[in-house]
Order: sequence, then C-alpha cells, then structure tokens
Amino acid sequence: MLPRSGTSLFLALHLLSPCWTEPCAFLVVEELVPLAFGLRFAPADPWSKDVKVFSEDGTSKVVEILADMTARDLCQLLVYRSHCVDDNSWALVEHHPHLGLERCLEDHELVVQVESTMASESKFLFRKNYAKYEFFKNPMNFFPEQMVTWCQQSNGSHTQLLQNFLNSSSCPEIQGFLHVKELGRKSWKKLYVCLRRSGLYCSTKGASKEPRHLQLLADLEDSSIFSLIAGRKQYSAPTDYGFCIKPNRVRNEAKELRLLCAEDEQSRTCWMTACRLLKYGMLLYQNYRIPQQRKAMLSHFSTPVRSVSENSLVAMDFSGQTGRVIENPAEAQSAALEEGHAWRKRSTRMNILGSQSPLHPSALSTVIHRTQHWFHGRISREESHRIIKQQGLVDGLFLLRDSQSNPKAFVLTLCHHQKIKNFQILPCEDDGQTFFSLDDGNTKFSDLIQLVDFYQLNKGVLPCRLKHHCIRVAL
Repeated sequence: MLPRSGTSLFLALHLLSPCWTEPCAFLVVEELVPLAFGLRFAPADPWSKDVKVFSEDGTSKVVEILADMTARDLCQLLVYRSHCVDDNSWALVEHHPHLGLERCLEDHELVVQVESTMASESKFLFRKNYAKYEFFKNPMNFFPEQMVTWCQQSNGSHTQLLQNFLNSSSCPEIQGFLHVKELGRKSWKKLYVCLRRSGLYCSTKGASKEPRHLQLLADLEDSSIFSLIAGRKQYSAPTDYGFCIKPNRVRNEAKELRLLCAEDEQSRTCWMTACRLLKYGMLLYQNYRIPQQRKAMLSHFSTPVRSVSENSLVAMDFSGQTGRVIENPAEAQSAALEEGHAWRKRSTRMNILGSQSPLHPSALSTVIHRTQHWFHGRISREESHRIIKQQGLVDGLFLLRDSQSNPKAFVLTLCHHQKIKNFQILPCEDDGQTFFSLDDGNTKFSDLIQLVDFYQLNKGVLPCRLKHHCIRVAL
C-alpha cells in the first residue's frame, strides 16, 4: 500500500540516508524518492513510536515509526537499511512464543495498531514469505476441489472462485473435517466444518449443513488467523497442521483461542487462505497488485532489459573477427563439444598453475559456496524443513546444507507441491579433479555455485527448477 500522510517523508529520508540534513539533499529526495517508490510528501506526523524488530538469526533493530506506517512500509524501510533486495516477498511476522502462534501481517495493516494487541512477550520478526500472494498466481494448488462448494453463478473454475471471494456479495464456501479443540478443555473433536462469509461453523449432526445443525465456532471480523508453531507439544494437537483463530482482544489467555487441526498441509493452507480472503477480500488483491504496478511505472523511466528464454538462445562462432550464427545443428553440437574440451583443459592448467598458491582452485571449489545466501551450513534436516515452511511452501523454494550422514556431501532441500524433499549432493573424482553431482555423476559441476546456477535454469532430475532461496539477514 502506498504510504499515507506523515509516513512518506519519514520513510523517504530513512531509505536514502538518516544523516541527510542539507537543503540540497531534500531536493534530491523530493526528485528521486517519488519516482522510485511512489511516495508523496505531506506534513510530518508529530506522533512516533519505537518498535523493536527481530531477524531470524536473533539480531534486532529498534525502528522509529509513525502512527500510520503499514507493515509494507516498515518492511521496505528494513530492506533498504539491511541492503536486501526488495522483491516484495519480505513480511513482518507477529510472533507469540508464550501462545505458540505466529502470522504474517497483511501489507496494509498498521504496525502500531497490531502492536497494541500484543503481549509483552510477543515480538515482530522480519522474514521472507514467498507464499504471501501465491494463491493469486496458482489458485489450483490452494483450493482442492473436494473442499470447495461453488456458488450457483460459478462456472467451476479457480479463477471464478477467487472472484467470488473478492466479491462481497457472493458466498463461496470451504468445507471439510477438522480437529477442533474444545474451549477450556484439553480434548479435541473431529467435526465437519464449513467456512462462510459470516464465520466458521461446525455441524452438530455429521456432515449436515442445514441451518438448525450449524453452530458458530468463530467470527473472523475481530480476529486474526495464526499458524501453530508447536501444536503437538503445547496443545496436544492430533496433527502437525494446526492453525488458530485468535480474537484481537486476547493477549495471554490460551483458553479463548479457537484451535483447529487439518489432516495435511494442503488442507490447512486452504483453510487459512480462505480465511484471509473472506476477511480482507479486495484489499489483498490491491496489496498484490501495487508492487507490480509500481514496477511497470518504473520501467518507463529505466533502460528496458531484454528477457532471455531457452528458445531465444542460438549457437555462435566467435573464432573469426566477427561473430557468426551456427545454423547447422551438427556443427553446433561439434562446437559445443570442442568448447567443453577447451574448458576442461583451461581448468587443468589452472590447477597446475595454482598448486603453489594458498587459493588452489580445487580447494576454493569446496568452500566458495559458504559465501552464498542459499547455503545454511551444518543445520539438521528438521531445521531445514522448518525454515522452508516458515518462508512459504511454494514450488522451487530451496536451500543447501551440509550432510549430517556424510561429512563430504551436501543436501539440497527443495519444496514442490507443498511437500519438502531432500537430494544428496555427492563429490566425485574425474581426471584428478573433484566435482559435485546429485544424479550419480551424470551431471557434474566444479562447485556448488555452478550446480545451483544450472538447476535454476534446468530442472534435470529434480521435480522443478530452483526458484527462490531461503535467506536470513542480520538487522
């Protein structure tokens, strides 16, 4: 959402530099910032507040914000102060460790207003969330047909379903069985539940949806939807796929939380996404579209960048004074093989020349990946899965880590169809040089950076290409 009065000037000055005070600097700000971020200037709001934000590695930053600063405004400020790439996937997370709950704030929510509903133990986290608007891009992955009751006007498409959610006059329904924790008790019951615009209901008679058999479980109006962090341990939840509808007035009292559990990740995602759409409707779509519209606007002021696809690449011969397109497929294949042999010879010569140097190429290939954001070091399988889940179960989300079972190997952890899979990367010797491969040596790479670059362009033996990498930043 575009910043409103007060926030604009405050955010603009902090994005560029907190120490700019000269009149000429304000002139630069006035010219550059509206162009870059779509901000507009207004008289500063005298009311401000300090908010502490934590990163995934435990570091924190105290930020002075104004009363009308939104979650997206604060994320943009943190992005530029931390020198991150603003790809519109950063999120502000409301974290309640004592209740075992967390959720990503919607971009339009006011930070100060949300903080007023939080207990002293609660805190804000700055984290990636690639799945924030994924349902607008791939709705079929979010709404299984067996969970959807279509409106009479619907043609049965997922696009129509989204339109029904965004249209306040329509009445889409999500239904299915959920484990529901009884208020004030430790017991859970499996009930048939349906989600309507007026709230979440359970049936008192099997799967009947007759009005006399429906009982209101929760109202979404003055509540927020959270994920359970450790539902089995803290609430004796029957599955790992718990979520919660928390009234905004509740700060510490777990007995007033409406706790629910789905049978799998896909159905939990469906319930939570539907709750968000019914609660915020068109606001979510506007949040999703604003960065795209801003990017389109900026493209008019920048040099156009030509997009490249596999179909637009051609074989070229640069052996002469000018480049020549190789049109004969046989000649192109021969040139590729020759280039491959030449690369192998250059690599061997580098090994010989660098053998006396402390930065031996073969040694460098075993450590260079540690400089990359996608490499998370010696973490456990469980920790890698937790990070993937936190940053959004979208296709192509990945990280690399050291293998726990083989000290010389590495593991690629990848998300596909909301499931997390692990692929072992093994070292292999060829002509006295160490290579890395995840397909038993059929495709070999001199280091892990080459491996990641390749699978970002080609899925190979993987279920999908590598698209988003898990990242942690220090504030």
